[in-house]
Amino acid sequence: MATGDIHNAESILGFSGTYGYEKCENYFLFQSEITLGNGLRALLYLLGLAYCFFGLSAITARFFRSMENVVKQTRKVVEIDHNTNTETIRHEKVWNYAIADITLLAFGTSFPQISLATIDAIRNLGQIYAGGLGPGTLVGSAAFDLFPIHAVCVVVPKAGELKKISDIGVWLVELFWSFWAYVWLYIILEVWTPNVVTLWEALLTVLQFGLLLIHTYAQDKRWPYFSLPLARTERPEDWVPVEASLDKHDNNDYSEILQLSEADNTNIVDIFSIHSEKETGPLYQPVSDSDAAESSNGNFHNKSILQDFNVFTVWKHQFMDAIMLENPESRKLNNTYLRLARGTWRLILAPWRVLFAFVPPCHIAHGWIAFICSLIFISGIAYIVTKLTDMISCVTGINGYVIAFTALASGTSWPDLVASKIAAERQTTADSAIANITCSNSVNIYIGIGIPWLIDTTYNFIAYREPLRIENADGLSFSLLIFFLTSIGCISVLVLRRLTLGAELGGPRIWAWITSVYFMSLWIVFVVLSSLKVSDII
Repeated sequence: MATGDIHNAESILGFSGTYGYEKCENYFLFQSEITLGNGLRALLYLLGLAYCFFGLSAITARFFRSMENVVKQTRKVVEIDHNTNTETIRHEKVWNYAIADITLLAFGTSFPQISLATIDAIRNLGQIYAGGLGPGTLVGSAAFDLFPIHAVCVVVPKAGELKKISDIGVWLVELFWSFWAYVWLYIILEVWTPNVVTLWEALLTVLQFGLLLIHTYAQDKRWPYFSLPLARTERPEDWVPVEASLDKHDNNDYSEILQLSEADNTNIVDIFSIHSEKETGPLYQPVSDSDAAESSNGNFHNKSILQDFNVFTVWKHQFMDAIMLENPESRKLNNTYLRLARGTWRLILAPWRVLFAFVPPCHIAHGWIAFICSLIFISGIAYIVTKLTDMISCVTGINGYVIAFTALASGTSWPDLVASKIAAERQTTADSAIANITCSNSVNIYIGIGIPWLIDTTYNFIAYREPLRIENADGLSFSLLIFFLTSIGCISVLVLRRLTLGAELGGPRIWAWITSVYFMSLWIVFVVLSSLKVSDII
């Protein structure tokens, strides 16, 4: 082996920092990190990044549970029969299911990317050039949402089981705004003001999220002149079958304190129960009879819990659950190796679980406090992720956009994958599984890129009277173009499956796996071509 090769290998492995090998002078926690080899440092930072993604997964579970309590909030409606002069009390859900899909579900699952992009924008505040970490992550996340998540969802249903979109009209509206988001971004970067983002462009980007909400609500309610003339077909009475809710609620790895015994598992409302049983009113939808036990409804259930267990007792149980290495479900397993694996996994996640136990119990204030606290923790993890990404780029020399397209996009999109997979498993239709994908892509652009750009352009306009410049606009525009072309291939296959098999998800096992492999191939094409372009190789 040549002397140069030896020196190079030694430096990579961390044995040597001499012989002219360029070292990264920045450090993450301790200045002594600089004495380590770049290869060893890259490995440690990658492990730290992976551990942050585990944390995102853990806090997302608590975030989902808080969102369950938010969306199951009801209001009491008193109806008077003028003929008999009798009162009828009904409890109707406050949240419209289509709006909840876009705001709480899609926005919540996309919050890791949104907070990462916002933090990146704040770090670059006052700079003429925008940071590339946020936009790169969001575009890469869109590709991950569209291709790998579709690839997972299409094989989730049981062999031969078909799950299709019941409300094609709402899906088409969401799909239109999802596609338009990336066309709009390309217009900003290449057509309207090339390589520059102005204050008004950023503001228009954010405002289009409001238009998405209005258009989706209009389509759901079939407003004249504002909606497509497509009937809602085959909407099931139960979006989440009772047996599915009973079978799937004992994932004790994410056990909530309100599950005070195994028998109480059936009382936990599924995240997708925001979808109605029947549509009876113009604005609100009723809760099932079991949930709306006469006038007190869920409030009586919460009050009865609080009578027996005060808030501090409930909170204390969260910490006890966080430090337990075995749960009742694990103790039932006869396989020693499986029990050991579960215990090891809980031990690895123990620091995160203890930290997230500080999130208040999810039943307080309809879950809003836990909801907000979960978002704060997600933002904190996102900040650590941005620092680790900077370090990985520094010690490896890999373009930051490439890391954003691949590692960051995949890791921060994990909540999207979990949400869509759960929807594909538990719901009798494919509406929320696919809606979460399309809506998340829209949220990524209108909010995830729009808000950071609005922050930076506003500051630059006030401080310098200058617009915000995009340093690698050509690479980002190229990625948008590749994404647009590959997404057409993805949607075309979904349409083809609808026409031939009658559903977007499931079906014969062989065709489901062929579709899944095809979607993954599209993602690989996007990642490879985008990475080569931003690295100036093509």
